[in-house]
Amino acid sequence: MSRMVMCRKYKKEMEGLAIPPLPGAKGQTIFDTISKQAWEEWMQHQTMLINEKQLNLMDLGARTYLGEQMEKFFTGDDLDKIDGYVPEEK
Repeated sequence: MSRMVMCRKYKKEMEGLAIPPLPGAKGQTIFDTISKQAWEEWMQHQTMLINEKQLNLMDLGARTYLGEQMEKFFTGDDLDKIDGYVPEEK
């Protein structure tokens, strides 16, 4: 049986991650409060941000920016949009 968490993004109980996705306290918080689905959606959005904005992950500013965007993604705040991106219709 999968581990269930109360997802902070979707505000309902959903399947959780198998292991913390990041080291330390931040990873544990994500593990405890973010669903597998929300994390996978964030990973897709993060990849688009990195590619479209040509972020260098060796740059502390780029990593800080991604951390801020991740928090906005999980709390439902306005995110930076990708120029020209049109989401799939469901």
